[in-house]
Amino acid sequence: MKSIATLLLVVGLLGAATVARAADEEEIDAFARVVVAETALRSGPGVTHRVIYRATRGETFLIEGREGTGFWLKVVLPDGRQGWVLGDTVEPIGAGPDAPEGAVKPGFFAPPALQEANAGFALMGGVIDGDGYVEIRPAWVIAPAIALEPYAGLALQRSGRRVVYGAGGTLNFAPDWAIAPFMHIGGGGLRQIPNDEFVRDPQDFFHARAGGGLLVSLRLRILLRLEANNTVIFTEDTYRNVQIYYGGLGTYF
Repeated sequence: MKSIATLLLVVGLLGAATVARAADEEEIDAFARVVVAETALRSGPGVTHRVIYRATRGETFLIEGREGTGFWLKVVLPDGRQGWVLGDTVEPIGAGPDAPEGAVKPGFFAPPALQEANAGFALMGGVIDGDGYVEIRPAWVIAPAIALEPYAGLALQRSGRRVVYGAGGTLNFAPDWAIAPFMHIGGGGLRQIPNDEFVRDPQDFFHARAGGGLLVSLRLRILLRLEANNTVIFTEDTYRNVQIYYGGLGTYF
């Protein structure tokens, strides 16, 4: 009986090892390396689909699937987006000692889109001078490190609301980093609107602000933006300093 039990135990262990080895083999990643001067990654398996990225010779992408018709490969870009590439323009390779540099799965963070972006926007929320504040900020990317950013914001107060509007410039110190510091300078107007406009009239001010923060590039071109700045609210005769702390999500495209 002991011999039979020992035999069954050995068989079970061998079976478990075989299953584990098979599972490991199934999990081996395959990559597609571009072997032509340039090829298009499209939103679907066919030339009628929109081009989402142009890859050059040597770039490598994780393979997720295959479309039999026309031999299109479904691949994953470094920023987590999915695309389709014509199989004749790439060389499938396995992960291992022969895998080229860059043959890795996309992670939680992604290469920033600033290198090829033309525009973007962010929706921010936080506090200004202790009051709740929201701001929308579109962007025009002049260069990877420089963007012009108009903005419009609304602060809610017990006695009324503040409408903030203006434009500024952002300097990105490391546009090729996934977590990058930046500096922002801007200015414009501010309108103070009381709840009861019959008792008090709205007031108009100017403002100037300067600050900075961090841009965090996530998968699928999602951008986390954290920022703080000092804002000077002023007229010809008075001025006042307030602080804005906010964060939000955005994208570049």
